[in-house]
Amino acid sequence: MERFLLLALFGISMAHFEGVVVVYLRKALGIDHTRDNKEAVEKIPKEIILIEQTREAATIVMLVTLALLVGTTWLDQIIVFLWTFAFWDLFYYVSLYVVIKWPPKLTTTDVLFLIPKPWIAPVWFPVAVSSLTIIAIVVVKLMHLV
Repeated sequence: MERFLLLALFGISMAHFEGVVVVYLRKALGIDHTRDNKEAVEKIPKEIILIEQTREAATIVMLVTLALLVGTTWLDQIIVFLWTFAFWDLFYYVSLYVVIKWPPKLTTTDVLFLIPKPWIAPVWFPVAVSSLTIIAIVVVKLMHLV
């Protein structure tokens, strides 16, 4: 279980790092922190969207690489990826809220991902999926199913 605590710490650290990048990006582009991101993404220049897509792709590559390095079987690698992804996704919103009090509520619309095009949903959706993923993996690990 120590390995999964360290992976959670990695995901939380990545989340904060990404959250800080987003805060700086919003500030540089003059985007209000209380506005729904669906509206904000339409104002971002295309070249910045392309750069953001490469950042998102790099994030996924980092998570896959970590899973391949740490996982002992293909199933363990998938679990490691999902676990770390869930902590990264969940704590991204925690980090933004701590730093800039965004999102103001869980029903606030966000752009969840930009690849291949913007995925838009209320913040509660990724928070719920990530939370359920973490809970499911804990239950599976406690029951020693994998």
